[in-house]
Amino acid sequence: MHLKFLGKCSLIIFTLVTASLLSISNTYAQTNLEEIIQQSDHYSSEEPIKEIAEITQVNRLRDVSRTDWAYEALRGLVADYNCISGFPGQTYRGSETVSRYEFAAGLNSCIKRITSLIDSAEMVVRQDIEIINRLAQDFALEIAELDSSINNLELRTAFLKDHQFSTTTILEGEIIFGLGSVLAGSKDNGEQDIDHIVVFGNDLNLELETSFTGKDALSIELEAVNFPAFSEVTGTFQGELSFGGSNENNLELDELVYSFPWGDNLEVIIAASGLAADDIAETINFLESDNGGNGALSNFGGLNPIYETAEDAGLGLIYELGETVELSAGYLASPVNEPNDEGGIFNAPYGAIGQIIISPSDRLNLAVTYIHSRDQSDTDAGSNLANLQSFTEEVFGEAVPTVSDSYGVELSWELSEFLVVGSWGGFSKVTTLSTLGGTIDRGTQDIWNWAVTLAFRDLGQEGNLGGIVVGMEPWVTSSSINSLGKDENLSWHIEAFYQYKITDYISVTPGIVWITAPNNNNNNEDLVIGAIRTTFTF
Repeated sequence: MHLKFLGKCSLIIFTLVTASLLSISNTYAQTNLEEIIQQSDHYSSEEPIKEIAEITQVNRLRDVSRTDWAYEALRGLVADYNCISGFPGQTYRGSETVSRYEFAAGLNSCIKRITSLIDSAEMVVRQDIEIINRLAQDFALEIAELDSSINNLELRTAFLKDHQFSTTTILEGEIIFGLGSVLAGSKDNGEQDIDHIVVFGNDLNLELETSFTGKDALSIELEAVNFPAFSEVTGTFQGELSFGGSNENNLELDELVYSFPWGDNLEVIIAASGLAADDIAETINFLESDNGGNGALSNFGGLNPIYETAEDAGLGLIYELGETVELSAGYLASPVNEPNDEGGIFNAPYGAIGQIIISPSDRLNLAVTYIHSRDQSDTDAGSNLANLQSFTEEVFGEAVPTVSDSYGVELSWELSEFLVVGSWGGFSKVTTLSTLGGTIDRGTQDIWNWAVTLAFRDLGQEGNLGGIVVGMEPWVTSSSINSLGKDENLSWHIEAFYQYKITDYISVTPGIVWITAPNNNNNNEDLVIGAIRTTFTF
C-alpha cells in the first residue's frame, strides 16, 4: 500500500530534521531521499513493532509535566519501540516530572531507535513519524546543547588522556584530621591525674601504585603524620589510637613493596620498606583499620596484636589452595640496609610468619597464625610489662634482647548482611636473651590477649559502619623473670565508634575507648579516651 502525499512529506521533513539539527545518524543523512521515498511503501498504518521485555516508561523518569502533550507522546513511543530501555542516567521516582534536558535525552534515544528501524526497512507507522518530527522541532535547542556537552566532554577526556601522569600509575590518598582527648584517668599507681587536654592532629598517606603487566603492582606510600601518641601521657599502650604518631609532618617513605603472581595460585611480595605481617597474612577482622583512616579507632581494636611482631623489609608468599584455603608465609626484618652485627637480612631483628585461612563458606572465615620473632616481641598494645623491650629501655636504659613465639586464632562470621561477628585470641611466649649486666633475671613471660568484635554494616545508611570491641589487651599472666614479675590485675578494653559516610570521599568517626585498671593496676582510675576522626580519601 502506497503512502499518501502527506505521509511522504512528513517522512522527508523527519529526515531533514534528524540529519541537520540533531546529527544523530550520518548514515541516514547520506541516504538518498528518493530511496527513502521508495522504501515508504513499506511504512503503513500497521501495528508498531513490539520488541522487548523490559520497557522503561516516561512516567518513571524524573522533572515536562505528565499533562503535557509531549510527555504523553514520548510515553507512547517508548512503549511501542522500547527506545529508552537501558538509557543511562535513569532514576525511578514514581509520578514525578522530568526536566526538559532529561526529556530531550530520552527523545534523542527514540529518534536514534526509529532511524535505525527505517534504515533496516522495518515498519514504522506514519503517525509516529509525524509525532517524533514535531517533538524534534520543539526540543531541538535542548538536544543541540546536549550534543555540545557531549562533544566538550569527549575533548576534555582526550586532553586528560594525553596529559595524564602515567598510563600505568594510580595515585590514591588519605588524609585524617584527628581530634582527641583523655577524658578521665590516672597513672603511677593512681598518684597522678592525667590532664584532660584536647589535641588536634593529622595523618597524610599518599600511595602511588604502578602496574607493568596488569597483574603485578609496585606500591610506593608516603606519610606525613603529626598526632600525639597518648601513651606518652597515659603511661600505658592501652587505648592507643590507630592514627597516633608523629614524624613532625615530614613527608617520608613509609612503604615500598612489589607484588606479582607466580602461576595461577601464588602471589609473591617483595618489600624494601614498610611491609607488615598483616599485609602478608590477612587478619580477617572486619574492623581492621588500614592506615588508621577507617574501622576501629584503637590499635587493639583493629587486629590481633601478635601481627605487630613482624615488620619492614623482606619476602611474603600467599598461596590459594582452591577456594576455601589460603596459605601465607613471610620473613620480615629491620634494618636490613645496615652492614653491621645488628643489621642486614639475617642479623637484624626479624619476624617469620605462617598462617592458614579456612573459609567453609562465603560468610565464615577461620585463621590460625604463628609468628617467631627476635627482638620484635613488643606489640605497642597492652601493659608495659607485656612490651618488655620498651619497658626495659625506659627503666634500665637498654632494651633487653628477646625471642618470642606467638600463636593466634581468628574468626570472622557474617551472621547477616548487616552484622559481622569477629573474635581472636593470642598467646606469646617471650624469652629474654640477656640479664642486662645482671640487672634482671633470665626467664620467660606468658602473654595473653583476646577480643570479640561486632561490626554493624550500613548502619543508618549505606556505607556507614558501627563497631564495638570488647576484650583484654596483652597482659603478662606468668613470668619466670623474678625481678619483673607479672601483671597483677585484669584490664578490660571496651570501644565503640560510629563511622558516618558524608560522601563517597569523606567520613566522620566519633568514638570512645574505655580502659579499666589502666596498665593492669586497679589503683589507677579508669582511662577514657574520646576521639573524632575525619577521613578524606581521593
